[in-house]
Amino acid sequence: MEVQAQDKISIKERGNNFIMNGLTLLCIALIVCASGYFIYGRWLTKVWGIDPEAKTPAYRFEDGNDYVPSSKFTVFAHQFSSITGAGPVTGPIIAAMFGWAPVMLWLMIGGIFFGAVQDFSALYASVKNEGKSIGMLIERYIGKTGKQMFLLFSWLFTLLIIAAFADIVASTFNGFDAKGLQATPNAAAASISMLYIVVAICFGLFLKKYPLSEKPKLVIGIILILGMLAVGIAYPLYFDKSTWIYVIFAYIFMAAVMPMWLLMEPRDYLSSFLLLGMIVSGVIGVIFTNPTIELPAFVGFEVSGKPLFPILFITIACGAVSGFHSLVSSGTSSKTITNEKDMLFVGYGSMMIESILAVVALIVVGAAATGGVMPKGTPFQIFSASVGNFLSMFGLPRHIATCVITMCVSALALTTLDSVGRIGRMCFQELFTSVTTDPLKMSLWQRVLTNKYVATIITLFCGYLLCLGGYMNVWPLFGAANQLCAALVLIALAVFLKVTGRKGKMLYIPMCFMLVATLLALLMSIYGIVKKIFFVGGFAFLTDGLQLIVAIALIILALLIVYHSVGRLFASSTSVPSQAKNI
Repeated sequence: MEVQAQDKISIKERGNNFIMNGLTLLCIALIVCASGYFIYGRWLTKVWGIDPEAKTPAYRFEDGNDYVPSSKFTVFAHQFSSITGAGPVTGPIIAAMFGWAPVMLWLMIGGIFFGAVQDFSALYASVKNEGKSIGMLIERYIGKTGKQMFLLFSWLFTLLIIAAFADIVASTFNGFDAKGLQATPNAAAASISMLYIVVAICFGLFLKKYPLSEKPKLVIGIILILGMLAVGIAYPLYFDKSTWIYVIFAYIFMAAVMPMWLLMEPRDYLSSFLLLGMIVSGVIGVIFTNPTIELPAFVGFEVSGKPLFPILFITIACGAVSGFHSLVSSGTSSKTITNEKDMLFVGYGSMMIESILAVVALIVVGAAATGGVMPKGTPFQIFSASVGNFLSMFGLPRHIATCVITMCVSALALTTLDSVGRIGRMCFQELFTSVTTDPLKMSLWQRVLTNKYVATIITLFCGYLLCLGGYMNVWPLFGAANQLCAALVLIALAVFLKVTGRKGKMLYIPMCFMLVATLLALLMSIYGIVKKIFFVGGFAFLTDGLQLIVAIALIILALLIVYHSVGRLFASSTSVPSQAKNI
């Protein structure tokens, strides 16, 4: 999704030229996010209740695969690495076409009152309900029909994520540029990423046999990272995009079926240092250079034919609010939390750091602009080049800096892919799980479809078909579906809070706002495709056709889920198993 310079020229002419420097913007973000965590986040824990003495699902259902008791920072590393995909960089940079002020406002308001609340409440509800996913929570508190529809919605949504992010990562790893020449930073990033997978498995096996406390584990982790960076940069892997797509899907398959402790947790643990290092590099660069934001503060309520509402709110997902985060909170993180008091740090805290990363991306693109005109290239390229310049200021050779940042950026998407592959597999399995989960009591077709290998293969094959259209064709639909998922999750969580006797009205405004914005965005996408069929031409079934089918299916499923959920939420009395009221 390349940022067009010609669009920015018109923005410069129309925009408000209020001057803002990067350091001021960063300080505002740090103060606001810290206040959100320590004031609003802690208030939520008091309102809903935390029991530090409770035995969490990680201990109660420990199976060595999904339910694995893990340290506070290990769970945080998994949550943060999984939710921090391409969104915090891509979304704010694209949305900057409306000006930096509306982007900044949405990141702060959305991050504190929408996104972090959703992530934390999803984690909270899941931990209080045996580590069950959002879909299973909907079955318990809303009904089986609602559960089936939400699981189908979630599964379709995971296909969009797999398609978009697999294409992004494969493009980043492509060892050749448009002219066929070798692209060393891309190839080095690919080499480091492959080393990460192998080293993560070895690290997981080592920790399983020789458990370490946090400090020695931290030291070993940093040494391994430095070693992988050195080897990867010295020995880049030059393969084309098509080859990398197959490799990436093979990796997603591995991550979806292997035990959490063996691959995902150690890889996310190691990746978190890269991601945090990238954020720190950006923050330090802003502090030392204090760049001027060269973009206008506000352009207008419509830019290049795109209205600010709802486009801004579906373009910026990660960093403000993202439905995918709730699937991570309830799908994987809730099964590894060892103490309920860690949930605020993992759920709310990881979202606040992601919001800061999104602000850093906004500052970077604002500083990279010249006279209101943004540099040409994809958001990833703009971000990587700018942060690479920051690193080179501290004496790091430009070539190495570019390789490291390219690796960090690719890690954003790759750590999302391993989680979403596993979540997609779980959603598919739960779709065909009846009253019992015992394979011996299931019918033959249920045993086949709930088999984790079969479920993973079907999920990845469907994701691959969508991936063939390229991420630029999938991204707009993914953004709308992602935010719509957030609205549906917030509705379900509001029902959970009401049924269990907890206050949940703080979720009402976020869920209504996101529902209206996302349904409008999906209708706009459908209108655009239909217009292309009948008036513009160039309709392609593989891209436009599949997107049209998925968009219509998402809207229908969403409306049905809302119908069942809202009826439950505003019912005069809500019946639920007696044990649920004691949760």
